[in-house]
Amino acid sequence: MPASDDLIVEAGRLAVELGQADPPTLLDVRWRLVGPPGREDYAAGHLPGAVFVDLDTALCGPPGPAGRHPLPDPAALQAALRAAGVRAGHPVVVYDGGDGMAAARAWWTLRWAGHRPVRLLHGGFPAWQAAGLPVSTTVPTPRRGDVEVRPGALPVLDAAEAARLAAADDGVLLDVRAAPRYRGETEPIDPVAGHVPGAVNLPAGEYVAEGRFPAVEALRERFAAAGVGEDRPVGAYCGSGVTAAQAVFALHLAGRPDAALYVGSWSNWVADPDRPVATGPTPTG
Repeated sequence: MPASDDLIVEAGRLAVELGQADPPTLLDVRWRLVGPPGREDYAAGHLPGAVFVDLDTALCGPPGPAGRHPLPDPAALQAALRAAGVRAGHPVVVYDGGDGMAAARAWWTLRWAGHRPVRLLHGGFPAWQAAGLPVSTTVPTPRRGDVEVRPGALPVLDAAEAARLAAADDGVLLDVRAAPRYRGETEPIDPVAGHVPGAVNLPAGEYVAEGRFPAVEALRERFAAAGVGEDRPVGAYCGSGVTAAQAVFALHLAGRPDAALYVGSWSNWVADPDRPVATGPTPTG
């Protein structure tokens, strides 16, 4: 079985699984950084049986000094997942509007919480539609789940740990924001522009396109070009820990399940004015 089989499911395969006696639990996590909330998209049409789960309020904690999308309170997360019908040990499939970012953060959050059987619908809702598969506007009432949230099943970095990793000769901290944000030329969201000193820029568009991931070897080659070796510790951050969760997902696909997420990311880093800020391109040589 390819390693990707427990991470990604294609639309056609998911349709088959949903026709079985005990199908996977479907979570619709459509989300936008700006614009109408994802719940409106869900109401207009979703995969049959899918339950909407809000990224901002259910899968993350409230924004503040810890970042714009900090870790959720474990008890609150458990309550939200149980309300959505997530059962202990039962497969879950998450999907979003197609870019794969919210779905990857949902995947990461469930795995961090100790729920391993969770996959991402490759290409999200658009892939399902493109396959000509049915869409529903019926809002299901799921049987309450019994999942137990046990935080810590995936590695996380705080600001100090991210700084150490970025400065380490044998480690690499990936900044997956667009290059102008990394270089400090522009910052549309956070109050300070720049990057964590020592971090390496690898914009998300270089390893994922429209929510679809390339073949494993292509992923490995791109990460290797950014300095990610087989045994070299690696972590990722972005603006608030959503796009970086997608980077961690890609690293899992590439065979690096030890990749750590700096959950607070840049929004947490700049909350402390004493933390250093670097600008300019990734150093070479």
